[in-house]
This record gives sequence, C-alpha cells and structure tokens, in this order.
Amino acid sequence: MANGTKRVDIKSGSEVNIVLKEDQETGLLTWGIVRDILTKSKTHPHGIKVRLMTREVGRVKEVLS
Repeated sequence: MANGTKRVDIKSGSEVNIVLKEDQETGLLTWGIVRDILTKSKTHPHGIKVRLMTREVGRVKEVLS
C-alpha cells in the first residue's frame, strides 16, 4: 500500500483514502475512486491532491489499489 506522496503511484480509477481540506485537523479519511490528479509535480510531502468520482477534493494518504 503506497502512502500517496508519489504521483506515479496514483492513476485515474485507483481506490484511495484522502483527507479533505475541512478534515485536515482531525485527519479523518474519506474513501473514494480517483477521477482526476490535480497535483502536477512528481511528489508532494503532504500527499498528491486528487478529485474523486464524487467530486470531493483532497490529498491522498493511502493508495488501496
């Protein structure tokens, strides 16, 4: 299971757990399937930013598939 800091580990259609902006303080994870990868750089220390199929946006904390 990847930790979500490398763009190469994440593809459209991947199952991931993300942290939404409003949940950053609590660290509450939201499960979803990646629709779009929003971070352009190869890595990001806080997680690659993605948009889920549900249109929610957050930073990937775990790549499940």
